[in-house]
Amino acid sequence: MAKQVFFTLNREGVRELLRSEMMMDECKSYADRALSKLGEGYEVDTYTGKNRVNAMVRAKTYSAKKENLESNTILKAVQGG
Repeated sequence: MAKQVFFTLNREGVRELLRSEMMMDECKSYADRALSKLGEGYEVDTYTGKNRVNAMVRAKTYSAKKENLESNTILKAVQGG
């Protein structure tokens, strides 16, 4: 029988990691990979929220918004589909 191991997370340390510049770079690179599949009319935005960094890909132009509305291009690019 396996021995049980218990541990306690350092909440401040986890929050610091999730808000770090390193995590921001990782989120941005993931969003940039999706952006490279989309083409013109899309953009990446990153920001630091209360608990973690965030990156989002959004349609900027009217034609990109229409394309995304009709065929979920952003979702497919992010999921790799």
